[in-house]
Parts: sequence; C-alpha cells; structure tokens
Amino acid sequence: MRIVGATSMNKQSSRSHAILTLFINIKEKDSKSGKMSVKGSEIHIVDLAGSERAEKTKATGSRLKEGSNINKSLTFLGVVIEKLSTLKSSKGGSKEHIPYRNSQLTYLLSQSLGGNSKTIMIAAISPAESNFEETKSTLMFASRAAAISNNSKANVNEEESMKAKLASDLEELKAQLKSLEKPALNMSKMKKKIDDDDDDEKDQEMIRKKEE
Repeated sequence: MRIVGATSMNKQSSRSHAILTLFINIKEKDSKSGKMSVKGSEIHIVDLAGSERAEKTKATGSRLKEGSNINKSLTFLGVVIEKLSTLKSSKGGSKEHIPYRNSQLTYLLSQSLGGNSKTIMIAAISPAESNFEETKSTLMFASRAAAISNNSKANVNEEESMKAKLASDLEELKAQLKSLEKPALNMSKMKKKIDDDDDDEKDQEMIRKKEE
C-alpha cells in the first residue's frame, strides 16, 4: 500500500516504497510428446519513493524519520545496483557478495535485480533548476541500473510439471475406462432385452396351452 504525506516540496509526497507482486503459472502440453510442463513467473511492480533533503522538505518528527528511512533504503539499493552493474566486467564477479539482506527493499527485489529476470526502470525527474542535484542523482542511479546484465530463461517447475502430467494421465485413463464401460453396458442391455423377449414367449406359450 502506497503511503503519501505533505512536505514543503510536495503535497502528496511518497512516504514509503510500494511493491505489487503477481505470481503467474502456465501449464503447457507438448503436442508431439504429450509431456506436461509448468512454467512460473513473478512480476514485481515497484514504486520507489524519491530521496529527499530535510532542508528542502522542512520535515520534522515522523516525517523526518520517514525521509531518513527512505534515503537509507535507497542507499542500500544503490550499493546493490552498483555492485551488480560491475559484475559483467569481472570474470570472478559472479562470486562476489551482493548485500541484498541489508534492507527489506533489496531483499524483496533480489530476484528482480540480479536473478533470472528482466528489469525495466522508469526514472522520474524534475526540470526545475532547484532540483538539479536530485535529477542528477536519479539519472546516475538509472544509468547504473541499465548496466546490469542478466541472463533470463524459462522457469520450469519440475515438481509441478510432474503433478500436471500425472493429472493429465489420470484423466486419459478415466476417459478410456468410460469408453470401455459403454460396450459392456450395451451388452448388458441387449442381454436383458433377450431375456425379456424369452419371458414374453414363455408367457404367450402358457396362455396358448391354457386356451387349448
């Protein structure tokens, strides 16, 4: 949930980061092999609160504390992004420790930033001269994020794929069993009809004998 509050710079200033996560699972069946597969994906939509300076926002009390926490989390995020952006230029970079656990924000976004993912960042800047430093900082932040290189591939859940295959096989067996039950049912109906016809003939024979 996004929280807003008034400061001297913005009447609706973001007082927290907001993250919306969507979990998507897709079941597919190969037309040739008949094999079932389940592919999973997570989509993180993130609204980052902007960094701010106390002398500009004139924030005090809880507003000042909120601004401090925002700046702190953005600093940790900047450190993570900077380390990730330099991995591609270092052969042993993949083994370098990335401090995702330094903040809740970087921990939640660890897979989006450096995992099996594709990341898009939209940077909001101000054309006002008074916000030059903030604009410069934002553009540098976005530039480092753009330098991150990830190799994304499909997330195939083997366990879920096996469950899907077993469920599909079970449905096929049920269909086969049902198709086998139909002839047996028809045979039973035919036998009953023959028996009924025989009974009718016997009844008619008995009636004729009585009449004689």
